[in-house]
Amino acid sequence: MFSAMRECGAKKMRRLVEGILAFLAICLASQSACADKRVAFVVGNSKYQNVIALPNPANDAAAIADMFKKAAFEVVESRTDLKNAELRRALRDFTEKTRDADIAVIYYAGHGLEVNGTNYLVPVDAVLERDTDAYDEAIALDRILQAIEPAKQLRLVILDACRDNPFAKKMKRTVASRAISGGLAGVEPSQANTLIAFAAKGGSTADDGSSDHSPFTLALLKHLATPGLELGKAFRLVRDDVLKATGNRQEPFVYGSLGGNDVALVPAPAAPPPVAADPNAASRSDYELAERVGTKEAWDYFIAAHPSGFYADLAKAQRNKLAAEAARMEATENARRATEEQARLAADGAKAAEQAKAAEQARAAEAAKVAAERQKRIEDGKVLAAEKAKVQALAKAEEESRQAAQKKQAEDIRLAAEQAKKAEEAKKAEETKIAAVAPADSRTTQPAPADIPRLLQAELKRVGCKADVDGEWNASARKALTAFNAGAGTKLDAKVASIDALDTVKSKTGRVCPLECERGFRASGDQCVKITCDDGYVPGPNNACVKRPPAVTQRERTAPSPSGKRGGKCFVYGGTSFCE
Repeated sequence: MFSAMRECGAKKMRRLVEGILAFLAICLASQSACADKRVAFVVGNSKYQNVIALPNPANDAAAIADMFKKAAFEVVESRTDLKNAELRRALRDFTEKTRDADIAVIYYAGHGLEVNGTNYLVPVDAVLERDTDAYDEAIALDRILQAIEPAKQLRLVILDACRDNPFAKKMKRTVASRAISGGLAGVEPSQANTLIAFAAKGGSTADDGSSDHSPFTLALLKHLATPGLELGKAFRLVRDDVLKATGNRQEPFVYGSLGGNDVALVPAPAAPPPVAADPNAASRSDYELAERVGTKEAWDYFIAAHPSGFYADLAKAQRNKLAAEAARMEATENARRATEEQARLAADGAKAAEQAKAAEQARAAEAAKVAAERQKRIEDGKVLAAEKAKVQALAKAEEESRQAAQKKQAEDIRLAAEQAKKAEEAKKAEETKIAAVAPADSRTTQPAPADIPRLLQAELKRVGCKADVDGEWNASARKALTAFNAGAGTKLDAKVASIDALDTVKSKTGRVCPLECERGFRASGDQCVKITCDDGYVPGPNNACVKRPPAVTQRERTAPSPSGKRGGKCFVYGGTSFCE
C-alpha cells in the first residue's frame, strides 16, 4: 500500500513539474506574454441626451472590449453612455491601473470635436451651447493622455470620434475668431512611445457605417489583435481596409511614434520545440525500399551502401534468411526426386546395387532437407533478434534525443528566469529612483479630502490667482477660484474645494488670472516693477507720471490721504491727491 501511495505521489509530482516546465517554455518563447501587463479602457457613447443618438458606438465598444479580453489583457474596463462626472471618475480610476502596466490602451467611440485647436471627447449629458462650454462639459484629449501616462512600454489612444458633430453646428462662439470643428485636429503627443489613432485624419470626418460597426472598428477587429503583428503594420492594414470600404473617402491616421523594438498588442504564439534530427533517417528509408523489393540483390545493394549499424545487421539477417529459404527449398526438391527415383527402381526390378545406391541418395537428400530447415529456423531467429535490436536502438536514440531536448529546455528556462529576475530588479530600482525624486503630492494615488483645499490653493496661486496656501477654504480662496472661472471660462463651484476643480486648475500650464500690482507698481510679464518717473514728475492716480506740483501749504500737506489717514507723504494739489 505504501509503495502504491509513493508511486501515486511521484506521478503527481511529475505532472506538476511537467506543467511548470511547459508554462516556463511558453514564457521563454514569448516572454512579453508572461511578463508584460496589458490594460485597456473602452468607452462607447451612443445615447446622447441633447442631440440625435449614435447607433454604433455601444456596439463598437462591446466588440473591442471582447477582443481585448480574448487577447488576454489583464484589465479590460468597458463602459457605455457615460456622463461628464462618470467619465472623469472612470478615467481617474483607470489611471491607478496603469501605474504598473507595460501597455495601456484607451478606446473611445462617440462624439468628439475640436475647439480652437484642442480636441474634446463629448459625454452623453453635454449641452455645449457655447464654445467655452467645452472646457467644462467635455473631456480634453490631454486628460485622456494623462490617464495612460504611467505605462512603461506603450501608450495607445484609439478614437472613433471623428463623426460630423451636431454640437459644432449649433454652438455659439463667444469669440468670433475661435475655430470650431466637427472632426478632430491632428496632434503630436509629447511623450515617447505614445500613439493616437484617429478614425480619420485631422480636420476630416469619418463614417458611422451602415452595419453594426463603423468601418474603422471593423478594420480594428480584423487586424489589431493578430498575434505577433507589429502595431505599425496593423494600423497600416487598418488604413487600407477603411480606404477600400469607404471608396477612399475616409483615411485613418496615426499620430506619434514608437522606438526601434517591434510592439504587438498580442504576442506571437510560442514556437513548437524543434524536432531532433533522426541520424538513421537515410538508412531507414533505404532499408524500407530494399524490404519492399525483397531480393538478395536488393539486400546486397543496401549492405554495400550502409555497411554498418543496426540496419546493416538487419539487412544481412534478411539476406541470410533468403539464402536459407532457397537452400531449404532446393533440399526439399532433391529429397523428393531421390525418393521418386528409389520407388521407380524398385518397381522396374532394378539390381539390388542400384536400389541400394538410390536408397542412400534418398537418405542423404532427406538429411540435407532437415539441415536446411534447421538453418532456416536459425536465420529466422537471427532476423527476429535483429528486429529487436533495431527497436531497442531506435528507443535509445529517441530517449537520448528527448533528454537532450529537456536539458536544452531547462537551460533556456534557467536563462529566461535569470533575465526576468534582472528585468524585475531593474524595474524596482527604476521605480525606487522615481519615487525618491517625485514630489510628495505625486506619490499618492489620490489626495485625501483634507488636503484638497491646500492643493487647490497652491494650484490657483501657480496660475496667478491670488490665494493664501493655508488649507482654509475661506472668502479669499473662493475669490481666487471665482477669478479663475473668469479667466479660464469655466463654471467651477467656488463654494467648495473639489477634486474636479483641482484637476481643472492642474490642467492649465500658464497664467490664467491677470497680474495685479499695488499702487506705484506696474505689471511687466509675470512681475510687478516699481514705476520710475523723470525728475520733476511723480506717479499719478492711474500710475501715470505727472508733473510734480509746487510747494504745498501746511493745510494741503496735512490733508487726508486716499487711505483716509492724515500726514505722511501724501498731499493734495489742484483737488487731486498724490502720494510720494
